[in-house]
Amino acid sequence: MPGVIALSIFVVAYFFIATEKVGKVKVVLVASGLLAVLGLIPGAAVFYTEHAGIDWNVIFLLFGMMVIVGVIKQTGAFEYLGIWAAKKSGGKPYRLMVMFMLITAIASPFLDNVTTIMLVVPVTIVVCSRLRIPPQPYIIAEVLAANIGGAATLIGDPPNIIIGSRAELSFNDFLVHMAPIVVVVFAVFVLSTRFLFRRSFEFYPEHVAAVMAMNERKAISDPALLVRCLIVLAGVIVAFALHSVLHIEPSIVALVGAGVMLLVTKADVNTTLREVEWKTLVFFMGLFVMVAALVSTGVIETIGTWMIDVFGDEPFAAATVLLFGSAVLGAFFDNIPYVATMAPIVEGLVGQMPDAGTGQALWWAFALGADFGGNGTAVAASANVVAIGIAAKSGHPVSFWQFTKYGIVVTIGSALMAWAYVWLRYFA
Repeated sequence: MPGVIALSIFVVAYFFIATEKVGKVKVVLVASGLLAVLGLIPGAAVFYTEHAGIDWNVIFLLFGMMVIVGVIKQTGAFEYLGIWAAKKSGGKPYRLMVMFMLITAIASPFLDNVTTIMLVVPVTIVVCSRLRIPPQPYIIAEVLAANIGGAATLIGDPPNIIIGSRAELSFNDFLVHMAPIVVVVFAVFVLSTRFLFRRSFEFYPEHVAAVMAMNERKAISDPALLVRCLIVLAGVIVAFALHSVLHIEPSIVALVGAGVMLLVTKADVNTTLREVEWKTLVFFMGLFVMVAALVSTGVIETIGTWMIDVFGDEPFAAATVLLFGSAVLGAFFDNIPYVATMAPIVEGLVGQMPDAGTGQALWWAFALGADFGGNGTAVAASANVVAIGIAAKSGHPVSFWQFTKYGIVVTIGSALMAWAYVWLRYFA
């Protein structure tokens, strides 16, 4: 009975988030509060346990990177990059979109997709404002590219960090097993955007001419400040890349980087904190609490037990269900808490497999489904929520369905290609 109540509240809350009849922050606060009042979440443990409540690693990672980006924004670097990108693309809409997608997909495996989105989306808004075209299609395309590209490495997508830790998989393991299919999926995605966003490629020669005449170097208001910012940012990126060597959580790296950034740049703290997407952080905390109720009441465990009973001795069937099931569930539950709660279940399923190679194939199917499922809806991944928050704050809101109608198509295509890859590489 508690599980039914918790699931019902979750479904109703998700309905209001999807339909945008009520602000999503209000929805998650009311839903998580109701779950707490009814005793369906694990009390104070929701604030302290790693896998059954608020994931502070994610929250502090986002906060730290928001502070870093807020400081960099004060240098005029985004204005510079915006003018440069517009000039390099010649203002041609599809060429501009491909350029931004390539930058995003190449950076995401090494910066992580959330950090990449924080850096690229402000640039995109600047470019589109200069060209007098709506930035929403470009932002959506970048988020989809970030989630695809981030799947390639251990640090590229937060769910991969959770999976790597649970399955004892290294950075190189992810690169060898995930990168090949990521390259294929991304190439197909780039080609498909020509069709998906065909109605958004507006070209205004008069605005392009004005941008081409601009000097991007004049946008840098403080070159010395920018140099200090880039040095700190480079240090943060290196620390992210050395996660498996240093054994320092990405959230700690981001927080230390934010502190150092404020210290060496002497940036105004109040101005910088105004750049933080507080609504996004609160939304994530509420969503984590809602998922904790599903864990506490046994809803997730019931699903996992059923999977083990049905597919425990059928390796390819288990991989298929993990891949497509993760793509679907990860799209609705947010793939970070989803992966955190499902990882122990997958570990039990792997233990039922006849050999280690088959067992590892299940982890890759799980990772591919969860990562690509992050494109499924507007709230399926951290990068999606962060991008939509930045867009809304800049006066260019992206609605739930505006994002999701593209995300569903990309997720289905990605999942089908990933399924074929898993079969060919591990079972054929």
